[in-house]
Amino acid sequence: MSPAKSKASSGTARKKTAHFLHNPNCTTCRKAKKFMEKRGYQLYYRDLVKDRLSVSELEKLIGEHDYKEFLNSRNEVYRKENMKEEPPTRKQAIRLMAKWPNLIRRPLIRAGRRVILGFDKKEIGKL
Repeated sequence: MSPAKSKASSGTARKKTAHFLHNPNCTTCRKAKKFMEKRGYQLYYRDLVKDRLSVSELEKLIGEHDYKEFLNSRNEVYRKENMKEEPPTRKQAIRLMAKWPNLIRRPLIRAGRRVILGFDKKEIGKL
């Protein structure tokens, strides 16, 4: 094999991939999606409203992270239940997020073991 052929065949860059959990009606999600697609990420989408996360999926996703970071402080349930001043327990929060997917901060981006909450350009750039 000539060096040119070898270089061409090995020069195929592998696309960065990520799981993109979102609400298609969310403006922030649409901005993050566009940002990532523009940078060549291959995204695997999951609509959190139509295909909700189960309690066990949320447990696994949150892992050792602070579960409170996963709560969407702009959500009506969050404000109505005064979760900022009186946060739910981890178990309660996970059950609530499974029941009300808009209570989950989004987009939620998972790449390997990394989880990014919200549209964070700096963190996305580190993937």
